[in-house]
Amino acid sequence: MRRFVRNSTRRKRGGPSAVSWLVVNLLNLLARNCALSAIDCTHMRVLGIDCGGEYTGYGVVEMHSGGRLVCLTCGAIKLSPREPLARRLARIYDGLGVLIGEHHPDEVAIEGIFYALNVKSALKLGQVRGVAMLAAAAAGLEVAEYSPLSIKSSVVGYGRAEKQQVQHMVTRLLGLAEPPKPMDASDALAIAICHLHTAGTLERQKAAAR
Repeated sequence: MRRFVRNSTRRKRGGPSAVSWLVVNLLNLLARNCALSAIDCTHMRVLGIDCGGEYTGYGVVEMHSGGRLVCLTCGAIKLSPREPLARRLARIYDGLGVLIGEHHPDEVAIEGIFYALNVKSALKLGQVRGVAMLAAAAAGLEVAEYSPLSIKSSVVGYGRAEKQQVQHMVTRLLGLAEPPKPMDASDALAIAICHLHTAGTLERQKAAAR
């Protein structure tokens, strides 16, 4: 049984006034980079996964010819803390398996391991990451990992950006009518966009070296 949350209680978010002038002015630069990435990554489709103990966000982004980014789906798998850990991990595995089967991504991207003060939370997050990677590997997909700083730098242009700033830029880059909800879904889309930008850069470097 799938338990997806595509909409949740509205969370506080910053409007354009909360975004620095640097973030806004980077939009055209990112669009140009995206167009260049499309030279060798036309129609590449990526599933971004934001691993979490309560919500595991997901977002499928496809790069079309010309560098246009399109969000195919996004949301979050909601887990009940009252369920045994094994059952929660099984729900994540099953849910991601269904998404992969429905949208057929070319690759999967997740957030890499980062320092956490709470050891117990870090261990649980590691278990969720392991299940997400297993779901991708079971489908024969490669998994790319990115640090939070790399993801924010790729999407916003600033590695210390706030979550609201990332959400704002994700909304603009994907041409969405409203910000993705919950925030975990926005983070997952940012991970997918980061991978698309990175893949495009690597392809250009390979082409230049030939």
